[in-house]
Amino acid sequence: MGIVARQSIYNIASIGLAFAIGAVNTLFLYPGILGVSFYAIIVALLASSNILQPIFSFGMQHTVIKFYSAAENQEEKDKILFFSLLLPLCIILPSGLLFTSFYDEVAAYMATENAAMADYVFLIFAIAVCTSYFEIFYSWARVQKKSVFGNFLKEVYQRVMIFVLLLLYFFKIIGLQGFIYGLIVGYFLRLAVMFFHSISLYRPRFVGWIPKAFKQLLAFSSLIFLSGFGASLILDIDKTMLIKLVEGKYVAYYTVAVFIASVIDMPNRAMVQIINPLIAEALNKQDKERLYTLLYKSSLHMLMASGLLFVLINSNGEDLYAFIAQLNGKPGFDVALPVVFILSLTKLFSALMGCVNNIITNSQYYKYVPLFTLGSAVSVVLLNLYFIQHYGFVGAAYATFGVISVFNALKLFFVYRAFGIHPFSKPIFLLLILIIGLTIGVSFVPFGGSPFSNLVLRSLLILIVFGGLVLGLRLSEDVAALAGKWLKKVKA
Repeated sequence: MGIVARQSIYNIASIGLAFAIGAVNTLFLYPGILGVSFYAIIVALLASSNILQPIFSFGMQHTVIKFYSAAENQEEKDKILFFSLLLPLCIILPSGLLFTSFYDEVAAYMATENAAMADYVFLIFAIAVCTSYFEIFYSWARVQKKSVFGNFLKEVYQRVMIFVLLLLYFFKIIGLQGFIYGLIVGYFLRLAVMFFHSISLYRPRFVGWIPKAFKQLLAFSSLIFLSGFGASLILDIDKTMLIKLVEGKYVAYYTVAVFIASVIDMPNRAMVQIINPLIAEALNKQDKERLYTLLYKSSLHMLMASGLLFVLINSNGEDLYAFIAQLNGKPGFDVALPVVFILSLTKLFSALMGCVNNIITNSQYYKYVPLFTLGSAVSVVLLNLYFIQHYGFVGAAYATFGVISVFNALKLFFVYRAFGIHPFSKPIFLLLILIIGLTIGVSFVPFGGSPFSNLVLRSLLILIVFGGLVLGLRLSEDVAALAGKWLKKVKA
């Protein structure tokens, strides 16, 4: 896939490193150093910040990607970039005044079940501002076809920052308040680095704030804002609701399970960073053949990579949790094992979608995106209320699975009706059979060692069988060619 494959590999490497560091943070340091109560506070604050971020950015990071390549000249492109800085300010400044004026009321609401949260609610606003402008400057880099460094900052930097802050807290160099302030300073520094990187790639000349396509940009941003806000609700509302509906320790258990399942989403997060501007170009040029190729290959390769991770995680679930308990000395987290499986299925279905979401967002049908997303958001809030009350914290996973599965299916059908394309093919179906068969089959292979040795041996078996069948069946010519190149280098 050329530039997609090359930058996706780099992005996967960055995200892989980020998840390795994140695993140390989430599975060992957070529960072992902060404890489940303070861990739940941090999770709820960051989740609330993630919900607020799309409101502040107002979808401008997506607007830049959609309209930049379609601008008629460089002057209009520069205006689009500067407009992406102006519009969020029109929201952030009045929001800041309201937040300050009603701070006590907001803090009291957030601290309903955990009084300690009231002292740190200011983190929500500060980090939301930093992440909003980070995403905008990251989009500046992505339209220049440069996604690797920004992806590194987005995925790796913040996890290294948290790792360092946790160690400082462990050695009593800082307290919880210092940890909170450290998070804010760290996110601000990340924004500053992203700013200087983006203008080093291309420094726009100031020729005005308002582009000719102002009305189209504003209309698109308004709809994408609704979509982004809804998407954030879908991703983070479960943690925010859980802290008000269940004990804090279950929020920590759920968060660890979410992290483990989110590893399956790693290939999707890597590929979408570079494929989004390519989809926008294909749509702007009305290149339907290129659009189909991007959809088919993104679906196949994301399902292949995510499917392997699905098998590794769900075949090793019990031993993984036993190993975690041995290292951090905190038993009890394995009660969330069903959450891992349910959310893993959700991530696998999302991988099968390929770049369907990006096609809808960057096409003339973007007006339908908020309908999908807000429908999902309302559904997930209502289902969370119902399922959490009836099934405890596992109910949040049921709600997420149900909503995302239904709306993913609707999006696939919509793209098929609108563009006449879909990702399904014989290799896709063979791959699904392989994933299901291997997940079930490996569970019958006896392993009687320690949790760590079981993890290693079972994972090696899965890697050998999965890799051998993918190459033997030639499910992807790109993967076969890449494996052939690597084999030649090894022989040389």
